[in-house]
Amino acid sequence: MKFRELSIAGAFEMTPQQHGDPRGLFMEWYRFDRLSEVVGHPLRLAQANLSVSSRGVVRGVHFADVPPGQAKYVTCVRGAVLDVVVDLRVGSPTFGRWDSVRLDDVDRRAVYIPEGLGHGFCALTDDATLSYVCSETYNPSGEHTVHPLDPDLAIDWGTAEPQLSARDEAAPSLAEAVASGLLPDYEACRAYTAGLRPV
Repeated sequence: MKFRELSIAGAFEMTPQQHGDPRGLFMEWYRFDRLSEVVGHPLRLAQANLSVSSRGVVRGVHFADVPPGQAKYVTCVRGAVLDVVVDLRVGSPTFGRWDSVRLDDVDRRAVYIPEGLGHGFCALTDDATLSYVCSETYNPSGEHTVHPLDPDLAIDWGTAEPQLSARDEAAPSLAEAVASGLLPDYEACRAYTAGLRPV
């Protein structure tokens, strides 16, 4: 498995080694020990999710209050998505910037999104299916969204007509989220993840 840090500090792309023959293939798509070496702490697995989307559906940009936040380890098991990571940590050197990775059922890459970052994706195919594990269970009162089409973020979702949920359509802009104090603090995120390091 190869790891590459994205332009947003703390977020990583993982490319697995696939072992195939005429019968099919095998790979390790997650290794707690390898990920822990790279990010500096273990990923607590509290919940596993599966998401199926039609072509052009955009989900996100979602994030959770820190602490505890919600780290995610995401892969695409069918079809293809453009997976987007957004730095929403107020005070971060890359605040407001985003990076993306194509996740698909060919290269079978995965993305690790740490606590405090925003996450979203656009389905590039019909029945695009994401499988992901989370460090915390769903907490509706502590989970939020920033509008994925906010011109200040200027995310290129790779689709001319993005389809949004009612929740994402009604989400605040980045500037509104900053003004309301909704976004995570960079130093608080760093302190929280430092406390996750093994003793």
